[in-house]
Amino acid sequence: MLYQIIPVTSYQQNCSLIWCETTNKAALIDPGGESDKLLSIIAEKGLELDKVILTHGHLDHVGGAAIISKQCGVPIIGPHKDDAFWLEWIPGQIEMFNFPPSEIFSPAQWLTEGDKVSVGNISLEVIHCPGHTPGHIVLQNISEKVLFGGDIIFKGSIGRTDFPKGDHDQLISSIKQKLFVLDDETTIIPGHGPTTTIGEEKRSNSFLI
Repeated sequence: MLYQIIPVTSYQQNCSLIWCETTNKAALIDPGGESDKLLSIIAEKGLELDKVILTHGHLDHVGGAAIISKQCGVPIIGPHKDDAFWLEWIPGQIEMFNFPPSEIFSPAQWLTEGDKVSVGNISLEVIHCPGHTPGHIVLQNISEKVLFGGDIIFKGSIGRTDFPKGDHDQLISSIKQKLFVLDDETTIIPGHGPTTTIGEEKRSNSFLI
């Protein structure tokens, strides 16, 4: 698996472009906006976009999903169905976050714990990690020890829980019970900011010690 982290929008959300070297199939994880920029990078690399994958329903992570899905004729996969209310409330999110217009949409498939998402020969395992939002999921590539973590955990920090249906205790439980059991060498690609590892956050994240 190869990947490129592409910060988009004024929120500098980390959209991850992943692709399979063997098949040239690619996926965008959390395309929060700047769809033209994302599609241009895909074209430059000569990749074939296969799907869009969402970790949760906040607009800075889904703002470009509907446009990309329509332009490329690819499905939107995820998040967990408990985030359906966030996708239905996209107009309100636009007003709240002062984002450009974006369409309401429903994914072709909701994801749940234990699901596997394929991109060419790449397999991503779904872990349901509620707390930041009730339907938040993360995606683990076990063979490469890479975790696409959305807004659950960051380098030295954790996700906010002051949005509707956020739950701090649930967030901490998700991290400790579901993420901290993974290999310490697992790289975390968070929704914002620099990458980190499971081991580093277990040792030094003051929100979790």
